[in-house]
Amino acid sequence: MRPAVDNVCRVMALRLSDKGSQVMREIILFGGALIVAGCSQQSGDRQPPIGADRTATAPTVFTPPPDPSGWPILDRMNKQVGMVFTRLDAKRGVLVMLDTAGLPPGRHGVHIHQVAKCEKPNFESAGSHWNGTHKEHGHLNPLGYHAGDLGNLTVGADGKGQATFVVASKDWDSSATGGLPLVIHASADDERTDPSGNSGERIACGIFYLRRD
Repeated sequence: MRPAVDNVCRVMALRLSDKGSQVMREIILFGGALIVAGCSQQSGDRQPPIGADRTATAPTVFTPPPDPSGWPILDRMNKQVGMVFTRLDAKRGVLVMLDTAGLPPGRHGVHIHQVAKCEKPNFESAGSHWNGTHKEHGHLNPLGYHAGDLGNLTVGADGKGQATFVVASKDWDSSATGGLPLVIHASADDERTDPSGNSGERIACGIFYLRRD
């Protein structure tokens, strides 16, 4: 910018001696144009303050789907055969409650599995038992138990059954914020035999979440 100003001054000195006021008007116009151009260039080079046009975004917090009536349990024919509810009990741990209708009468092993997928027809997509401590299956197994070993659900002759299972606080993986699959098996769980207590095929499955209220 300084060389341009010096040139303007030299032009002014030459023309003032020759042409008087007319030249003065030309010089004033020429100098004004240079000043405007310089200001425009500086304005164009100036960057807006950092963050001036940015909107702060809050971190995404996982929120489980609501369960006003529990989460559904479906059988191999995609028929709903029950609901699963959860609640956090400060003294005992996590309560997992089942209310079923339409299952075969008898005792059925119930387990939490690892992968939140209940793909039919056999629900193998749910993976193996939830077992972060890498133990063997069953509460009666001296080398057990899996955290996902809930026990047995008894279904009456009318096809209905209810049960409340407790996963102790020390067994619940606090990092588990997403869904978990609950699987109901065809037969009773002997709670001793690895890997699933001889409980037979998987006949129903539902994805549930931990309620903290």
